[in-house]
Amino acid sequence: MMSILELLEIKHPIFLAPMAGVSTPELAAEVSNQGAFGSLGLGANTPETAKAEILKTQTLTDKPFQVNFFCHQPERLDQQKAQQWIEYIRPQFAKFGTEPPSELRCIYPSFLDNDDFLNVVLETRPKAVSFHFGIPHPRQIQALKDAGIVTLVSATNLIEAQQIEAAGIDIIIAQGIEAGGHRGIFNQTFDAAIKTSDLVQLISTHCKLPVVAAGGIMNGDQAKSMLKLGAAAVQLGTAFVQCKSSSANAAYRKALFSQSITQISSSLSGRPARGLLGTWHTQIDAPNRPALPEYPYTYDLTKQLISVASQHNDPSYGAFWAGMNVGQIRELEAADLINQLVLEIKTN
Repeated sequence: MMSILELLEIKHPIFLAPMAGVSTPELAAEVSNQGAFGSLGLGANTPETAKAEILKTQTLTDKPFQVNFFCHQPERLDQQKAQQWIEYIRPQFAKFGTEPPSELRCIYPSFLDNDDFLNVVLETRPKAVSFHFGIPHPRQIQALKDAGIVTLVSATNLIEAQQIEAAGIDIIIAQGIEAGGHRGIFNQTFDAAIKTSDLVQLISTHCKLPVVAAGGIMNGDQAKSMLKLGAAAVQLGTAFVQCKSSSANAAYRKALFSQSITQISSSLSGRPARGLLGTWHTQIDAPNRPALPEYPYTYDLTKQLISVASQHNDPSYGAFWAGMNVGQIRELEAADLINQLVLEIKTN
């Protein structure tokens, strides 16, 4: 059987996690040029901007990289829930002397909605495409296979991993509870909350596909222990957000080095996601808060509130996604971080 390094044509078993809103062609290329696996998180893009980012990355590196899309089941907005939520968040807008929007928009299309993103991938031919929140339609998977594009999907429990394997996907990303950003759960009403090391063992025991460990990995020691437990590679996100070539803003960068408590909340986007502790966790997520509107409608309101708050120099509403081990973050550029990880994996 082909090793994951051979399959992806990479030198090191280290992946840059695709992070929508933080990924850039420059960061992806730096990682790939260093012999690791760069990535673009394109879930928040339009097909046009997704295509432009892929093409730009291809001008910066001739090495392989992955592109990532959201595969959530499209849901209709419950207008009553939406209005309740807008009213609940209204006092937060009032702090800045402004009004919340009167309606919520669907700001992120799903890969499942139509073939617009699929066509971009087939046109631009990146080495691999990965999916979060679910699995593409069978005909979409077949089209990617026919084009020789490697497929990856995130799993947070064994049943998701088995569904991924049954669908003919090539690689499973085992996303542990420690991971920053959105939980890859297929069904957002429950979360198995398995830690990365346990999930890697569980999936590699019961599935034949290569498993990539994701969640809480910040250094070579942690990476090495995942590889020993059966992971074919490791994926790091939080560790790379601080790189100069990421698109994280100044407030996000500052928070990564000054705060280390993270919490999962669904209030920001409508789906659970882990980030640095902020106003959402300390004020908005009260036990009696109303039910949330559907993802990604909730996120529309949040992004507008973040924008208003940042104009008033209040970064506490920021969606500062970060994994549980953010306290171990190091100030290193992408190429240096890859070299350091390779060194740490090799030694002791």
